[in-house]
Amino acid sequence: MRAYAGVDPVTGQRHDLVAIIPPGPDAKREAKRTLDRFLHEIAEKRNPRTSATVDQLLTRYLDQFDGAPNTLTIYRSYMRNHVSPFIGHVKVGALDAEILDALYAELRRCRLHCNGKRGPQHWSRHEHACDRRCARPHVCRPLGASVVRHVHFLLSGAFERAVRWRWVGINPVTMASPPPAPRPNPQPPSPREAARIVEESWKDPDWGALVWTAMTTGARRGELCALRLHSVDLDEGRETLWLRRAIRKEHGVLVEAELKTHQQRRVALDAETAEILREHVDRARTRARSLGLNLPADAFLFSGSPDSSTSPIPDSVTQRYDRLAVRLGIATTFHRLRHYSATELIAAGVDPRTVAGRLGHGGGGTTTLKTYSAWVSEADQRAARSLGGRMPKRPPTRRE
Repeated sequence: MRAYAGVDPVTGQRHDLVAIIPPGPDAKREAKRTLDRFLHEIAEKRNPRTSATVDQLLTRYLDQFDGAPNTLTIYRSYMRNHVSPFIGHVKVGALDAEILDALYAELRRCRLHCNGKRGPQHWSRHEHACDRRCARPHVCRPLGASVVRHVHFLLSGAFERAVRWRWVGINPVTMASPPPAPRPNPQPPSPREAARIVEESWKDPDWGALVWTAMTTGARRGELCALRLHSVDLDEGRETLWLRRAIRKEHGVLVEAELKTHQQRRVALDAETAEILREHVDRARTRARSLGLNLPADAFLFSGSPDSSTSPIPDSVTQRYDRLAVRLGIATTFHRLRHYSATELIAAGVDPRTVAGRLGHGGGGTTTLKTYSAWVSEADQRAARSLGGRMPKRPPTRRE
């Protein structure tokens, strides 16, 4: 039995419903039931309970989205670039797992969604004057598994809301199969590379203090940029950083916002880091006094202005660090200093829950275990060797 069910909205290919009826005395009756079922399914897809499209659902869902502004911006770009061109016109009641799996396969084929024909790759999708940049041949590059999974999460959240609004009876996204999550691969700098990075950054003591603090605390880039003097306790015996805010872009403008996990945390400082920050604050106050200024309590800790009234720009911090890494010939990023802090703590025998608290991971250490499982097992092996060395002497074996 074969029934024409229209054109696949993603691939543009003819879509048929097919079933094979085994021979026998009930074959004719079974074929009739199969045909009726096919016709019912086709009618349901062409005439779903609501006429709203996927685009209309996503627009309404994102208008009411209560997550982080950065996440909202990313979700809107996913909708614009990867969802609307393929299934935006599909009615929400007609969307099923087959269509979603075809969408995910297309996203994994080419991130620019080319038509498969060889030709020049234009440097802009808008009208432009072609130059040597357009002479490069197009090479298909798939979207990463993480991006496809984020598209899946976007659609899943929207359809969960659609079920509550009674637009659909079930969430079809739960039956689709996104690609598996890629295995975490932190790749922190080695201790030798970390030493070279510190030595190079210390040519500017203020910059060196920021890099050192990133290494020892594992704080995120935006969290370091938002640190103020009153967030740092450098009294002997109480040396801590109080991470309460982060600098990030919202709608193209830098703002001081809540932390990524919406949870403030205090991070204890080792003696060397505390001393480095005391010297750093003293330098900032000396510079301000030389200009007839005083540093207020809410001055930014790592600021480039004389009165420390402005925060560092996170992207500028990344760019400066990237230039440093290129000079040293080290393939690394600023974010990997966070990985360096975590892996060194785990290697030193600190339990993952404590490491998770310092890094600001949620889930009671689950994220930390997933990300740094290789270092946890390595630390476990060292713990076993240490325990073996502290065990009492084994009694001699009796011979029969």
